[in-house]
Amino acid sequence: MKIDEHGGVTSVLGEVSFGGFAMSVYIFYVDGMLVDTGAPRMLEDFKPFYKETPIEFVSLTHPHEDHTGTAKWLQDELDLPVYIKKEAIPECEVEANLPLYRERIWGSRKPFSPLPFDTTIESNHHSYQLIHTPGHERNHIVLYDEERGRLFSGDLFVHPKPKVMMEDESIPVMMRSIRRVLQLDFQEMFCQHAGFIPNGKEAMREKLNYLEELSGQVHDLYNKGHNIEEINAQLFSKVPKIVYHSSNEYDSKNMIRTILEEVEI
Repeated sequence: MKIDEHGGVTSVLGEVSFGGFAMSVYIFYVDGMLVDTGAPRMLEDFKPFYKETPIEFVSLTHPHEDHTGTAKWLQDELDLPVYIKKEAIPECEVEANLPLYRERIWGSRKPFSPLPFDTTIESNHHSYQLIHTPGHERNHIVLYDEERGRLFSGDLFVHPKPKVMMEDESIPVMMRSIRRVLQLDFQEMFCQHAGFIPNGKEAMREKLNYLEELSGQVHDLYNKGHNIEEINAQLFSKVPKIVYHSSNEYDSKNMIRTILEEVEI
């Protein structure tokens, strides 16, 4: 575990690895508010930080297990209120039904009982707009502090040039969410997998440019008569390890499919 400070925001880094695949997960603390809770496997590492930090409430960007994994402990042991988008509450109230590879990487997420967000949430000295940004997950939100020009982006960013995507993600929906966020006046961005990004708006715009270019390439190859397998071979010849570990739940072909389907959420 690694702890850093960025202009009043404490970032706490945890890391997990499985079968040669490794991933970083950050949680953030600012002004009494904890943003996301990391993966279940990170609980023992995070406990000392939780116990010595004056957390007053928890805001969750979405219900995936690497963001909600220690929420039950925070509720049960520290009696903290936990907030999430209203539509995600039923998913949180039951034990996560995870594919085996996700359970092995992150651990088993226990049920907890979150409260619904309003349109904003207030910490001691800051107000955050809660903006629905689906694409990665249908109930995903970001937290925007207009006064500080600061964005807690959950999993909307993660990487400027993603190569794989889960089956239930959507590139077109994600692009619409990114365009919505780019209308905001922010610079600092706090990403749950990339950490603190001082030039956050520029990084988010870079991701949108990449996805727009990728979408154009996919449509061009499809219009020339290529199928998804052939497009994938041309655009993504190198296969990341997560594709094998996930039995293709994570796959570049999911990106191509949603670009062609123009899925609406």
